[in-house]
Amino acid sequence: MAAKGGKRGRACLVVLGDIGRSPRMQYHALSLARQVSLEVDIVAYGGSEPHSAVLEHQSIHIHKMQQWPTFPRGVPSILKPLVLLIKPVIQVLVLLWFLCIKIPAPDVFLVQNPPSVPTLVAVKWASWLRRSAFIVDWHNFGYTLLALSLGRSSRFVAVYRWFERHFGKMADGSLCVTRAMQHELAQNWGIKATVLYDQPPEFFRPASLEEKHKLFCRLDKSLRKPLGVQDCTSTGTGEMLNKDINETVFTTLVGTDITSKLDRPALIVSSTSWTPDEDFGILLEAAVMYDRRVAAILNEDDSIQEEALWKEMQSGKQYLYPRLLFVITGKGPEKEKYEEKISRLHLKRVAFRTMWLSAEDYPLLLGSADLGVCLHTSSSGLDLPMKVVDMFGCGLPVCAVSYSCIKELVQVEKNGLLFSSSSELADELLMLFKGFPDACDSLKGLRNGALEMSSSRRWATEWEEHAKALILEVISKNLD
Repeated sequence: MAAKGGKRGRACLVVLGDIGRSPRMQYHALSLARQVSLEVDIVAYGGSEPHSAVLEHQSIHIHKMQQWPTFPRGVPSILKPLVLLIKPVIQVLVLLWFLCIKIPAPDVFLVQNPPSVPTLVAVKWASWLRRSAFIVDWHNFGYTLLALSLGRSSRFVAVYRWFERHFGKMADGSLCVTRAMQHELAQNWGIKATVLYDQPPEFFRPASLEEKHKLFCRLDKSLRKPLGVQDCTSTGTGEMLNKDINETVFTTLVGTDITSKLDRPALIVSSTSWTPDEDFGILLEAAVMYDRRVAAILNEDDSIQEEALWKEMQSGKQYLYPRLLFVITGKGPEKEKYEEKISRLHLKRVAFRTMWLSAEDYPLLLGSADLGVCLHTSSSGLDLPMKVVDMFGCGLPVCAVSYSCIKELVQVEKNGLLFSSSSELADELLMLFKGFPDACDSLKGLRNGALEMSSSRRWATEWEEHAKALILEVISKNLD
């Protein structure tokens, strides 16, 4: 049959958010360019840099929209509803300008959901005007995220859900992240979706000792700088030779030989968007419990000064339980609130650092860590945290908050553990790190399980098996 304008050889990915913080959509772009040989336009907000593989690919073109300005302080309360109504109208107009005029007409639009309003509306209209197919990639439900702040009984939430369901059903195809979400979409939304599990791309892998040392050298200043006045990782300074660091918190370089310090702290990584669906307070409480329980186990008097204990640790004295250094990566609205809480903690064996890493350094950090912690609870209970997928890709075992479908990802006592309270997390930290770094068999067992999982599935394979056929079928039907 004659095509509606013929096959164009293009796809457009739409993200009403920071493309640098939308890894799944970046991986879609790479797969469409590499595995289907399409030209790919990404329409999104700027902010964080995407991975270099996306930036450097000649067939991927990023079109950055202007961010909606933050709500100005001092605006009268009576005007706030008006501003909230104007915002989606402006966003629709901007999206339509980019999708209908700025970019060449694509064969298919692939849109990230959430946010649903006004994204799904704008993309549906654009697909109709440009005679393109329209696919929704369901990462979560937008109305459940809105309900975190407004409550499930809010009329706004009900209206938002209607828009999300109504325009979601208009799509020519759907992808989703879990079987539980697939079931929900089929049973209660009348939407048939294909499950495309998040899988790590090739650049998430365990780091070599040399890569670890170079990363720790780059991050040395940040790793040694405490959020409070001083802590168990900020004492001492690395020696400097010819302006090159030869000693970091974790590693030492002697000549050409790099070694891991026996008295190094355990490195625990948690990635967070600092939003209400991740209760960071659980981690802070668990850190306090770990600190106190270790002191009790070792019969340490409360009068022992932190500085005296830290000097013993720095001098190389071995302890049954190590210091813990939590590195928390990410950006988000509640970051400053929790940094303030951290700065008021007085812990002998636990320290925290917050930072934002480049798309290239983040996988290296995961590949250099000893444990990952995930605090994601899911507003819908139906999505899975991509950060855990990334951790497994690097062979990093995980302790994750337990919720309805997390077992689709975390296999308890195989590649990770689950917890429901700060006390449970503290117990797991004590169990896993007893005898660190050499005599912690439970941690080593979980790492082996995570390494096994990391070698079994990758994004390109998952996408080839589950997404490629759907996308090509949708494009083909649209051409008929």
